[in-house]
Amino acid sequence: MNLWHETAGVGPDMVLLHGWGMNAAVWQPLLPGLQERYRVTRIELPGHGASPMLCGGLDAWVKACLAVAPARAAWVGWSLGGLLAQAVGIGAPERVERLCLVMATPSFVQRAGWPHAMQQAVFEQFAQSLAGDVAGTLKRFLGLQVRGAEDARTLLRVLNAALAQRPDATPDGLETGLRLLLESDLRESLARLSAPSHWLFGGRDTLVPAAVADDLPELLPAVRTRVIGGAGHAPFLSHPQQCLQWLEESCGF
Repeated sequence: MNLWHETAGVGPDMVLLHGWGMNAAVWQPLLPGLQERYRVTRIELPGHGASPMLCGGLDAWVKACLAVAPARAAWVGWSLGGLLAQAVGIGAPERVERLCLVMATPSFVQRAGWPHAMQQAVFEQFAQSLAGDVAGTLKRFLGLQVRGAEDARTLLRVLNAALAQRPDATPDGLETGLRLLLESDLRESLARLSAPSHWLFGGRDTLVPAAVADDLPELLPAVRTRVIGGAGHAPFLSHPQQCLQWLEESCGF
């Protein structure tokens, strides 16, 4: 079964991949502007929104996304979607015109030589609580996404509204997605990226610290980064015009 996807707009191809626990509705604030210049394909990740759950890990999720994506496109990934977009660029470079990664990182968890990330114990706690309280765990994760951001309460309402527009993520989809965030480490593989990559960070993001922008050049010398000072983990909701401008500059053909 194919993942849910929807294509609209005119111009060069662009793929949008959302984050953990979310769905394609989160991109709504950017769609009018993007679809004026790009042919935009939104994909819902396995077990999220209207997409079926798939067996397997990161490689299986990447393969499923490629199966419904254009032959070649600019790939825009947010958070977990950014992890998948990196994996697409590493494993299928012929399919990627460029990467635009929003609040993404090659490793979401702190590891040796990688301090600017979440503590492993935090993700493990989420994984443990997910088994007994899916709704509560997702609620806490959404709270982390807006913590520290300007007008956090409004952002939280917008995120919840986006969730309500599409089918709920399945427990298996949430569990596997969380495991990908916990276990994936693409730092050594980034050197194989051949497509230009642009990374956007939020100065108030508590999930992916903006300091990742300082670490990336050692892994990928040609990387281009930008930080939106007042943004948390969802800049396309808190700062849509700045995010749209960054996308148009970074993904211009």
